[in-house]
Amino acid sequence: MEHELFTSAAAPLPLPAGVAYLAGFALAWEEALLERLARISAAAPFRHMVTPGGRMMSVAMTNCGALGWISDRRGYRYAQRDPESGKPWPALPAVIRELAIAAAGEAGYAGFEPDACLINRYTPGARMSLHQDRDEHDRAAPIVSVSLGLPAVFLFGGLTRRDRPLRLPLAHGDVVVWGGPARLAYHGVAPVADGQHPKLGPQRINLTLRRAGLPKINAR
Repeated sequence: MEHELFTSAAAPLPLPAGVAYLAGFALAWEEALLERLARISAAAPFRHMVTPGGRMMSVAMTNCGALGWISDRRGYRYAQRDPESGKPWPALPAVIRELAIAAAGEAGYAGFEPDACLINRYTPGARMSLHQDRDEHDRAAPIVSVSLGLPAVFLFGGLTRRDRPLRLPLAHGDVVVWGGPARLAYHGVAPVADGQHPKLGPQRINLTLRRAGLPKINAR
């Protein structure tokens, strides 16, 4: 499956097989998204997690959905409960689920059903180093990444850390979907530049939706 970039001022080169860039795709859900994100962060506040090596991440995180991604000295993993409150993560709002399913379908991945939404908050200078998403049981499902707020440069590499990553500028409302041969590609975010977004101020919010739990088994 070969996806190429949609026409956009930000469009650099065609992306690898299995990857789609949907310019401004999330804008149709913008107001509802921002309202739900405010509710989620009130129930499960953003926090800077610690890596297994003891380093504090520059990106603040929270989650919604049946499973939430967490990191601490014990390692990277998914958990059903917020380790700070002991409560289940806030439910995945219908608007976020609807957006993720629509974006996955637009990218050629029908039948996507997310059960985890990691929400990252980048302030100027925050970054995400190149990494693979390997903690999910169901790697047959794609990953849907939604950008809101300040612009950022998404780094999309190959299947080894040595592969030089493509640099994809992302703006408010852009969505990137990847799966298939690109599912385990290394990816990250370059340090976010200083700025002010009209609705989110000096921050970038990223929603990463995944199918983290065991694949669904069809009843017979």
